[in-house]
Amino acid sequence: MNAKKYLPIALFIGFQAFVLQALDQAICAGIPPLAAGGGWISFQAWAMYFLGGCTPKGGARALIGYLLGMAASIAIMVGGGALGGLGFWAMPVILLILVPVILYLDIAPEMINFVPAVFVGAGVFFGVMSYVPGASFSNAFIAEGVYCVIGLVFGYITITFRGWYEEKYVNP
Repeated sequence: MNAKKYLPIALFIGFQAFVLQALDQAICAGIPPLAAGGGWISFQAWAMYFLGGCTPKGGARALIGYLLGMAASIAIMVGGGALGGLGFWAMPVILLILVPVILYLDIAPEMINFVPAVFVGAGVFFGVMSYVPGASFSNAFIAEGVYCVIGLVFGYITITFRGWYEEKYVNP
């Protein structure tokens, strides 16, 4: 595909990014704890849609991975707190215990074995809990989940548009 034929795809994706940012600032402003600051989560989930294979099933696997990652983060934080008497070693020890368990998802049934999405979902959750004032397990879970779904929908729209465009104009 040459640059001229690719231009509509690039412009469409740019327009999607524009819409996503406007959506974050306008409509999602009331989603605590992020309050119009979680668009970055949607952009990560959008990319995860592609890593999941660019299909609705892959998107569902990504969403499940995000949910499992958030649950794993909660288990790690609660477990680390329970081991607080270990001081410095509390979090390393709970990670040594729980990360191998989480990695067993790699050999689990297909819909729950998308480990990269689990790690991204967990990382996002840790980030929200660590750096967003007023974050709680429940509001961080809801906010990350909403932004994740938005990103996955944008991934689906990207692939749908690109498939339609390429079929009609690039490879008719």
